[in-house]
Amino acid sequence: MIKVIVYQNHDGVFCGFRMKGHAGFAAYGSDIVCSAVSVLVINTMNSIEHFTDDRFKGAVHEKKDVVSFDIISRPVSADAALLLNSLVLGLNAIQSKYGNKYIQIRIKKKKGV
Repeated sequence: MIKVIVYQNHDGVFCGFRMKGHAGFAAYGSDIVCSAVSVLVINTMNSIEHFTDDRFKGAVHEKKDVVSFDIISRPVSADAALLLNSLVLGLNAIQSKYGNKYIQIRIKKKKGV
């Protein structure tokens, strides 16, 4: 199962996420749920890097199956917030289509942000 935690700041604005695991929907290399989630996550990271001035920390740990991304700019720009909202919209659509068995999404307040 893919577990995603999306972080919000004290104003309710998305400011980062952490993704871990594999969906297990199909064999490795044929898993459309993993593929869809990966495309959304990597595209969001790349889009924030290329289309905003927000500073961030991001890491992909392939051996641990973990992707983490945190915007460290304050405040989070409207463009970055829109891109993160789009990510959450897409992840929720995947969860609705394929179910909680393959992807679990949690929204969590980030302390001190």
